[in-house]
Amino acid sequence: MSALINFSLNVAKLPKEKFIAGKDGAVYVNLTMSVNDETRYGNNTGIYVSQTQEEREAKKKKTYLGNGKVVWNNGTIVNAEKQVQEAVQEAVQEHPKEEADLPF
Repeated sequence: MSALINFSLNVAKLPKEKFIAGKDGAVYVNLTMSVNDETRYGNNTGIYVSQTQEEREAKKKKTYLGNGKVVWNNGTIVNAEKQVQEAVQEAVQEHPKEEADLPF
């Protein structure tokens, strides 16, 4: 196993026309998850309804279903970290604690 990814999925956005009937009577839908190197709000994955080659070539808008974050990996995928933490760390490094020259 190379990664564990937690995500939320808005099932209300699942387009019924993309449902596929399985041989076992179950209903399926093909999904795509992207994993990004950058993170935003602590999430670095996105989940979409899979597109056909024709839909991709026609630049059809993706049906976005939710997001998530990489919580463990074997070193080949970047773990998600909140931007706020990174920004605070950078600010502290750029502006070390300064001595106040106040008379009191």
